[in-house]
Amino acid sequence: MSSSAEPILQASHLRKVYRNGAASLVALRDVSLTVRADEFVCVVGPSGAGKTTLLRLLGGLSRPTEGNVFFEGERLLGPRRRIGFVFQQANLMPWRTALDNVRLPLQLQGRPEAEQANQARRLLDLVGLEAFEGAYPHNLSGGMAQRVALARALVHEPDLLLLDEPFGSLDALTRERMAGELLRIWNARPVTVVMVTHSIAEAVLLADRVIVLSPAPAEVRLELEIPLPRPRNMDLAHTSAFGELARRIRAAL
Repeated sequence: MSSSAEPILQASHLRKVYRNGAASLVALRDVSLTVRADEFVCVVGPSGAGKTTLLRLLGGLSRPTEGNVFFEGERLLGPRRRIGFVFQQANLMPWRTALDNVRLPLQLQGRPEAEQANQARRLLDLVGLEAFEGAYPHNLSGGMAQRVALARALVHEPDLLLLDEPFGSLDALTRERMAGELLRIWNARPVTVVMVTHSIAEAVLLADRVIVLSPAPAEVRLELEIPLPRPRNMDLAHTSAFGELARRIRAAL
């Protein structure tokens, strides 16, 4: 990813206040950031720091109290088809097979059925689940279900993919494997990614740049470029360069 790539996403002085009667909670105080095309950005911060709130603003799922978000040069006022979202829970429809869950966005767009099936099969192949297209969610492990959710988010070829702690509900070993899988998928099909994670190691392994948020009300405490060469694998976690980057993020937290 070239550092000269054009910005695809810009957030300017975002402030988000949740009000409940006379009470109010300031989730974001003043957050500005820029994400370049085909960049992989991870956002880390303490629990309750407003990471999910920020991601919802960046995806147009919520509106800021103050400030603006610009996607592909236009002010973002609501969800866009060119923005994909993967949540912590896979949120698959239990009555639909893996193939039918993946093709859902294309079905909602009214694409021809043959195109829906072909594109969905290509994405299931990309995430390594081509043999499970007929499986229902209750027959899939947590990691497999998240891969189906990732395929569903990618099937309509978004320009921006927002990942909200997508491996947070998985056990440690499965989470590590899924991080490796995400690296493989992103290398095979680059797309601009903003990912929220609690894991410092995950952020260093995956990201071109890590943004560290302060405790709520959130502000950007650190933006750290990750100059580790790509393609990457889990072996990087044992290097001194990886350890130093993780140390700087931990210190900022």
